[in-house]
Amino acid sequence: MKNYLKLFVSVLTLSLGLVSCHDDLDQSPIDPDAFTEEDVYANAQEAKSALAKLYAGYALTGQSGPAGDPDLDPNDIDEGFSQYTRMLFNLNELTTDHAVVGWGDPGLPDLHGMYWSGSNDFSEAMYFRLAQEVSFCNSFIENASSLQDEVVTDYIAEARFLRAFAYYNLIDFYANVPLQTTVTTNLPTQSNRQDLFNFVEDELLDIQNLLPDSNEYGRVDKIAAWALLSKLYLNSEVWTNTPRYSDCVTFSNNVINSSYSLNTTDANNNGTAYDELFLADNNSNGAQNEFIFVTNFDGINSQTYGGTTFLVHAEIGGSMIASEYGVNGGWAGLRTTKSLVNKFAVDINDLNNSLGSLSDWGLVGDATTNGWDGPDMEMYQTGTNTFALYADLSAGELKFRFNEDWGNNYGDDDNNGSLDAGGANIPVPSAGTYFVTLDLNNFTYTLDLFTSDKRGMFYTNGQNLEIEDIGTFTDGYAVTKFKNIDSNGNQGNDPNGEFVSTDLPLIRTAEIYLNYAEATLRGGAGDMNLALNLVNQIRERAYGNASGNISSGDLTLDFILDERSRELYWEGQRRTDLVRYNYFTTGAYTWPFKGNDPEGTSVGDFRNIFPIPTSILTVNSNLSQNNGY
Repeated sequence: MKNYLKLFVSVLTLSLGLVSCHDDLDQSPIDPDAFTEEDVYANAQEAKSALAKLYAGYALTGQSGPAGDPDLDPNDIDEGFSQYTRMLFNLNELTTDHAVVGWGDPGLPDLHGMYWSGSNDFSEAMYFRLAQEVSFCNSFIENASSLQDEVVTDYIAEARFLRAFAYYNLIDFYANVPLQTTVTTNLPTQSNRQDLFNFVEDELLDIQNLLPDSNEYGRVDKIAAWALLSKLYLNSEVWTNTPRYSDCVTFSNNVINSSYSLNTTDANNNGTAYDELFLADNNSNGAQNEFIFVTNFDGINSQTYGGTTFLVHAEIGGSMIASEYGVNGGWAGLRTTKSLVNKFAVDINDLNNSLGSLSDWGLVGDATTNGWDGPDMEMYQTGTNTFALYADLSAGELKFRFNEDWGNNYGDDDNNGSLDAGGANIPVPSAGTYFVTLDLNNFTYTLDLFTSDKRGMFYTNGQNLEIEDIGTFTDGYAVTKFKNIDSNGNQGNDPNGEFVSTDLPLIRTAEIYLNYAEATLRGGAGDMNLALNLVNQIRERAYGNASGNISSGDLTLDFILDERSRELYWEGQRRTDLVRYNYFTTGAYTWPFKGNDPEGTSVGDFRNIFPIPTSILTVNSNLSQNNGY
């Protein structure tokens, strides 16, 4: 299902609060040539088209591509804004230390500032999107059940998974929503987290053996049911007050021993296979072996202003060149905070001590620790007339100097990497950790931003690490994790560079590895040696070797949370993780502009969940608002 075809869908009720305007959902049209709901479920082939619509509910926004025939009312929210993974980013990443956005659209600044209300456009639209997905799935299950076809039985199991996934999200975001499994015009009544949790658990346990052992790319199989159970059980203590960590270990282990595995294919030979997960050919470059549940985009047949089109365009601004990321322009919106950047920091003292012995050559300038007056930052001798230093530098300028003597210094007149005696100051474009080398055999130097963990993909040229003004794109590092280029450097399918072809995983194997480790640390009946091994497999991919491996003493719950941040940032996981650790609302962990405070502050615990939309409460008196709103 990489390419979504034209999809057929019947008129449906929104299950979780709204009812249809139609008195009779079973009416047939007067026009005998019209394509009806009966035609959608005439046979297995037609039913597959309806099943495709259920999958498309997590990727697309309507029937006509990026805009023009939306599933949700465009008077409530712009169609491009309403796409599921775009709203997942807004609610689960933008509300955290992982992201800020410079746009001032109504309701958007509320999210990072953590002062949203029941009328917030984005939390409301996510509720409607998930409610609609439940409705579509209910209708499919009800109608397809009349077809006595073994293939359609598999389709129904897939629809039940997709409905369970919608409810997993609803439990996470809103906690207390109606549980609706049939198509009806009756106003639903409210359920609670425990009832919803039990429903999702029972559904997944029931369909695990109904789903196929494997399926075509983009469709779910039994391993997806195990993976979602792993996620469900990991959050059980928060959602139901009952720890289920041993169950999380069990189903994580099922996934670990399945046909899915970490992608280790370094197709573009850059020293790591991690970035292959987020390129335009990630449906075929090896990444697909890690993707358990994925939303599919191909830039032509599945066009949306959400999905990875949003992630790639919105992360580009400042001095970034859009064509290098396979698109025709940047939207100058998304950046990250120093809280994420600092999770990739390393101990440069240890790195420098491994280089060699201190020398008399050093760095001087306003980009260095001691400014132009010195003393110089001494470099380490790595060979005959070669020197190096890992250095924390500020935006500014520097020169190379021997023994703090201005009579023997080098700069770069042409800013091309060649040294000139007494030459021009060398610019340092932005603050960060740099690996600086000096080669006096050929009078060259390098000044490279350093990160040993290659998952930290940031654009820093002209960007400030500190955020003073969220509306200024150059405040905060830009993230370059998602690209519309393939492993060979070619642009995605859309020749205009408008719509992105990169698929976006919703569940992948690395997450389940981390679930196993966390559940084991929290008291689940797991193997600590296996937990350590799984974490180190992830880190070996990140570093390209074993240099980043940890020991058993390093494997703590806080380490796992930071590792989840490094591995899964911008994939729609962060808020859920911080809530599970009791860090989302409390002052135990803060980040820039948390609680609408530049330094970060705590907020009320009621914000661990979002409010039921005010518009829903207005039309359905059976529902009551979540506490605090």
